[in-house]
Amino acid sequence: MRYAVIYDSPTGNTRILAEEIRRCMDGQNGNPEECICFGELGQEKAGAEMLAAAESEIVFAGFWTDKGGCSEKMAGFLESLHGQRVFLFGTAGFGGAKEYFRRILERVGTHLAPDNTVTGKYMCQGKMPLAVRKRYESMLEQNPEDERMRAMLENFDQALVHPDEADLELLRKSVSSAVDL
Repeated sequence: MRYAVIYDSPTGNTRILAEEIRRCMDGQNGNPEECICFGELGQEKAGAEMLAAAESEIVFAGFWTDKGGCSEKMAGFLESLHGQRVFLFGTAGFGGAKEYFRRILERVGTHLAPDNTVTGKYMCQGKMPLAVRKRYESMLEQNPEDERMRAMLENFDQALVHPDEADLELLRKSVSSAVDL
């Protein structure tokens, strides 16, 4: 199955998922040449992502969560797709709540034209930069009774190990069922 894995990953979390998708697809296909394009959005020469998507039987599109959706760069790429099978995958620094992830995936999916088919979706938590923790600590110092900020610090610490092996196993299962491997 000819496929493309195109992602946006400033922190590296979504790249980890992208690499796992490639391993999964190459392991199942037994033919790494089936991967038409693998890389971070914008890192390929101009237009290569669109060309690879057009030649693929499935496009794996990965994103990081930006303001409850995907980055503008990823939104533009998704909006350029037409008549494709698409598997959306992403990471979010907050939560692990399925409902939260579902809403993000739903928002990201609105960037796809109706002539595309979403064949699968996957999200997991991802670690955040240390600067985020420092900002939370500073906010908590200003208001030591802020339970919301305490919860955000706790979430930050829980996110440090993600994506973990359990996340990757769930991703492999999602990919396998989406592409009938």
